[in-house]
Amino acid sequence: MSLSPEQSRAARGLLDWSQTQLAKASNLSESTVRDFEKGRRIPSINNLAAVERALEAAGVVFLADGETTVGGPGVRLKSL
Repeated sequence: MSLSPEQSRAARGLLDWSQTQLAKASNLSESTVRDFEKGRRIPSINNLAAVERALEAAGVVFLADGETTVGGPGVRLKSL
């Protein structure tokens, strides 16, 4: 799955995380997260995977296109 800027912002919103918190959790610079979420640049595959892993470790589940009622990619928190 390819993480989108929208999914990253939505996941942070669910977790109530700032871009700084996500950068720290994924061991990246804040500018990397900020530029990605603003659509300025796409991080390397490794950096994108680090963001995805950090969000998943915090309880985010990524939904592929068609897995949501809206019909597009999305995010949710893991069920307890």
